[in-house]
Amino acid sequence: MLKIEHLKKNYDNFSLNCSLEVHHGCVTGLIGQNGAGKSTTFKAVLGLISADGGSVRIFGKDLQEFVSEDRENIGVALSDSGFSGYLTVKDIIPILKNLYRNFDYSFFTEQTRRFQLPFDKKIKDFSTGMKAKLKVLVAISHKAKLLILDEPTAGLDVIARDELLEILREFMERDEERSILISSHISSDLETICDDIYMIHEGKVILHEDTDVLLSDYALLKIDEEQFKKLDKQFVLRSKKENYGYSCLTNQKRYYAENYPRIAIEKGTIDEVITMMIRGQES
Repeated sequence: MLKIEHLKKNYDNFSLNCSLEVHHGCVTGLIGQNGAGKSTTFKAVLGLISADGGSVRIFGKDLQEFVSEDRENIGVALSDSGFSGYLTVKDIIPILKNLYRNFDYSFFTEQTRRFQLPFDKKIKDFSTGMKAKLKVLVAISHKAKLLILDEPTAGLDVIARDELLEILREFMERDEERSILISSHISSDLETICDDIYMIHEGKVILHEDTDVLLSDYALLKIDEEQFKKLDKQFVLRSKKENYGYSCLTNQKRYYAENYPRIAIEKGTIDEVITMMIRGQES
């Protein structure tokens, strides 16, 4: 569906070198701190900024070969883009009809009513959650095959986030060939919707894992100095000095549970994995 190979973009104080792949029927997450390269990657993939190297293939075609029909198969919601705040939902409907040949008017209006988005109210007067839902509804209302969503849940409360994720789940359920690439720094969102996750730091992908594996096999070992010295570190990805001794990140929880029954082992959340991959030391 989408394949990025060594996509490069250089700025004075930042360099991107990113490779990732989104498969048919999958939701792929891209996580990282602010400034890690998520938005730069998305904009380069969409041709909104020029890349300095690498390749991007969507639907099996090089980005340079894209025609308007290909672009209509992509739904996009970027964190720093949207319609003018002085327009209303009623105003943007004819715009969408002209932009997309496959714009589904009945679906769009049905969903705006479902999520209580007023037709005649200026978008600038919408709440943050309403604006976010409108962005995503626009992205999914023209029968796109691939969604590219940059931080769609940022700034939303728990209820608004859940509603937005529900929209995305239903989008995937309607066609098993559809795919989503989504970035977020809210790990709980990714845990519930993503099939696999890429972690990006300072412009480079430092981890790629299936979400199920990340949640089942990754763990934190909490050990003292003596236990750390004796520990078999072949499956330790990162370690970090703590007041009590060491915290160690592993992707082989069962191995340590079976061979070191006396050490404390905690299930690793995505947030903890991010922290350890960025702040921990390689063993």
